[in-house]
Amino acid sequence: MKLKLKIWRQKDADSKGQMVEYLMDDVSPDMSFLEMLDVLNESLVAKGEEPVEFDHDCREGICGMCSLQINGEPHGPDRGITTCQLHMRKFKDGDTIYIEPFRAKAFPVVKDLIVDRSSFDRIQQAGGYISVNTSGNTVDANNIPINKHDADEAFDAATCIGCGACVAACKNASAMLFTSAKVSQFALLPQGQVEATDRVLNMVRQMDLEGFGNCTNTGACEIECPKGISLENIARMNREYLKASVIK
Repeated sequence: MKLKLKIWRQKDADSKGQMVEYLMDDVSPDMSFLEMLDVLNESLVAKGEEPVEFDHDCREGICGMCSLQINGEPHGPDRGITTCQLHMRKFKDGDTIYIEPFRAKAFPVVKDLIVDRSSFDRIQQAGGYISVNTSGNTVDANNIPINKHDADEAFDAATCIGCGACVAACKNASAMLFTSAKVSQFALLPQGQVEATDRVLNMVRQMDLEGFGNCTNTGACEIECPKGISLENIARMNREYLKASVIK
């Protein structure tokens, strides 16, 4: 395939960025999107030019590092996948592909397509832990009975990889889906009840401090989430927050 790539290039956080055009020939439809960028970078290096910087790690849809805005969609035109799982067969010969970093005040651009998502880490650190003593002898997995429905929902919430697609998809750059998933994975389990009140208050407070916008229930976050995190988690977090606010 022949493709025209329009890629956001930005030297550093303080520099002004711009879209730069690159032409590619002989792109295999079996390539992953990141493999295609690797080929582009090899050609740029061979010509003595600066390669395009982008985040990646596992390339298995697990780590959430490969966060790109492709033709205006987080992770591109497919559903339920990360950028590294996107293949070039989703595009057509002669297509123009726009590649940008995730856009959000709380995700400042570091260089080119790389953004700083440490704001997510700080939200997690604000309350994403439990103080249940697990030292000593190994505890039987079935020692604390948990309703299967609750266990399944907690597991589903815990599959969030923190890629930031929910923020990039939201018109308000809201982190409600991410934060609610991290709250829910503990709120649904008995081990998470000890810090339940402080957890939701602290995590929501940190989310606001990071500069994320408010949720208006558009639902774009759930659609673009590569792990299918449900909007029900946001409703659960709102209930937890209201209850915690009354208690406090």
